[in-house]
Amino acid sequence: MSERKPLVLGIDAGGTMTDTLLVDADGHFSVGKAATTPHNESEGFVESAIDAVGNWDMDLQKTFEQLSVVLYSGTGMLNTLLSRTGRRIGLIVTRGMEDAVLMGRGLQTWTDYSYPDRLHAVTHQAPDPLIPRDRVFGVTERIDQFGNVVIPFYPDEAEEAANALIAQGVEGICIVCMNSYVDDAHEQGIADLVQNVLDKHEVDIPIHLSSSVRPVIREQSRLNSTAIEAYAAAAGRDQLIGVEEAAHGQGFRYGVQTVLSYGGLAGIRYPRLHETMISGPVGGILGAKYVGDMIGSDSVIVSDMGGTSFDIAAITRGTIPIENEPTLARFKLNLPTISMESIGAGAGTIIKVDPLTKKVSLGPESAGSWPGPVAFDQGGTEPTVCDCDVIMGRLNPDYFLGGKVKLNVEKAKQVFKEKVADPLGVDIYEAAEGMANLLEMDAKDSMSQMISARAVDPHDYSLMAYGGSGPLHMAEYSRGFGFKSVLTFPFAAAFSAFGCTTADYLRRYSRSVQLTLPPDADANHRASVIASLNDVWDGLRTKAIREMGEEGHDKADVELQLFAMMRYTGQLEDVEVPLTISRVSADADLDYLVEAFDDLYAAINRPVAQYREAGHSITELGLIAKVDKIKPTLKRRPLEGQKPSSEAFKGTREMYYGGTWHEAKLWEMDLLRPGNHVEGPAVVEHPATTLVIPAGDHVWVDEWTIIHYEHAAPADSNSK
Repeated sequence: MSERKPLVLGIDAGGTMTDTLLVDADGHFSVGKAATTPHNESEGFVESAIDAVGNWDMDLQKTFEQLSVVLYSGTGMLNTLLSRTGRRIGLIVTRGMEDAVLMGRGLQTWTDYSYPDRLHAVTHQAPDPLIPRDRVFGVTERIDQFGNVVIPFYPDEAEEAANALIAQGVEGICIVCMNSYVDDAHEQGIADLVQNVLDKHEVDIPIHLSSSVRPVIREQSRLNSTAIEAYAAAAGRDQLIGVEEAAHGQGFRYGVQTVLSYGGLAGIRYPRLHETMISGPVGGILGAKYVGDMIGSDSVIVSDMGGTSFDIAAITRGTIPIENEPTLARFKLNLPTISMESIGAGAGTIIKVDPLTKKVSLGPESAGSWPGPVAFDQGGTEPTVCDCDVIMGRLNPDYFLGGKVKLNVEKAKQVFKEKVADPLGVDIYEAAEGMANLLEMDAKDSMSQMISARAVDPHDYSLMAYGGSGPLHMAEYSRGFGFKSVLTFPFAAAFSAFGCTTADYLRRYSRSVQLTLPPDADANHRASVIASLNDVWDGLRTKAIREMGEEGHDKADVELQLFAMMRYTGQLEDVEVPLTISRVSADADLDYLVEAFDDLYAAINRPVAQYREAGHSITELGLIAKVDKIKPTLKRRPLEGQKPSSEAFKGTREMYYGGTWHEAKLWEMDLLRPGNHVEGPAVVEHPATTLVIPAGDHVWVDEWTIIHYEHAAPADSNSK
């Protein structure tokens, strides 16, 4: 048995596969993989953990008993939202706002439509509302934007609304009052009355206040965040509790953690669990930043292709972009989220051919883990890109998941021929490569759009390709951009899980404010601004320390960093300014705040865009609370010869690429050593992923055991 001391277990439950990364006390790690089990995610969690533990020849029970951290990320909550399978909830709002849910925001009507569809607004449909109109009730009340009570709330209307919602059998009640981000007195008062009514009826259902969920400006986004917390977080928490119970059943002694959308860890009973809605893809970006810092590459484009989706993001000069109002599942939220783009393009993407027009479309549906692609032989009847990879000899039918799943090549050929090749009137192998190329073109187009929109120069960026299907298709979707380098990893399939294990315990707290600093502000005005700044930050600091302590962290270990959202007065967009001070203790600190904004604004928009004469507005104040934890490390090894060892060579296999068959050399990925080179045509296999190298291209392994992919020169006949 192994003498390793396991400390951290990271899980990324994707739409198709559940990946595990097990980290020991020395920072070394082991990768595990199993099919995702959406009906009960704890089953896939345990199977994937067994796979990771088995690589080190360790006992599962003893491993869990030694672990200090188990963290779980995934997209289960997002899937609940997309499939509209959440709780039955009701809403109490300021009278006059009863139609806010149905009206939504204009952006929600347009988002997720393709460019051609955006041209025809008549075809657009708003997202299905989470709360129907008959479960929305108004209460007369009004607090203005400065916190002054204009109209006291009407208690009888609040009681009437509570009784009506109970009669409709709701499972949660949201309360959203205008300007409650300034003063939450009315929301708290309505909540107390509603709780009294619930107690009288002996009903136990949660009450969600927008001032607790997201106390920042913009009513519609605050309403969306509160509704999603009530609607989708419950089902997500139930799955996470099931995972925690499974971990405890194996001997784990602590609470399971999950990953927040802006990159920190939180316990699964965290009161704002909607902040974990896209925790899985976030892990990959954290991992890319961590690896980039380690190897000295601070500008990185990340690409994550799994079985269901293709996610991309850009890290520029070491900065991970944060979007304060992302659009998720066609809902605009005021939820700070690591900025990324995602399309439905993975190896499990279903291929459809219209029998009349012969038009081919990929997805957005995916075969998932069950029944999965046809080749899985689990009852799947729709051809997928994965089946194409099997047909073309790019995937080893006897080595999928290390041989745990035997791929049925003949069945994949039969279904693909019947539903794709024959309707198109082309050869089965030509059709299979055509479908794979369509997937790669979609991925490539999405990267091109992001590069163009963010004015990124690919020559200054490294591309990191990961996900179970990333190495399989990266040769084509990375071709032609001119990236500084193209990298993938032996643990590419579990890279998002790896990234999750690099996260620290992190919380982000913020509150909207309305503070202005004219260029000629007098001493009294500046003093009032300083007092307001410290008052808000002190409240956030108290809340942060309390919540971190409730999760078992020592107060002395909590690091706090203040930030402010600022703009030149009259502008529409804010800039988040990180600060190095702990409070504004002198007038000079206020000058520092202004100068920090001016410098950051100039760096983003050029110095000529500065407009100090307009004065400065502060729209939001916040802080980030962090506690460090152990992280995995990449071990640096000396370079060896270019020729791989004989043990790494696995023979040859016929592979269809570029319209013809090639005799591809087969290599075992884990047996390649630093300094080794592999020339295409070749297939580098790993139990959890496969790297395809066409003729003319080659890869080499650096001292970190990172795999560098290099394309043939553009003049080469194989370049595309």
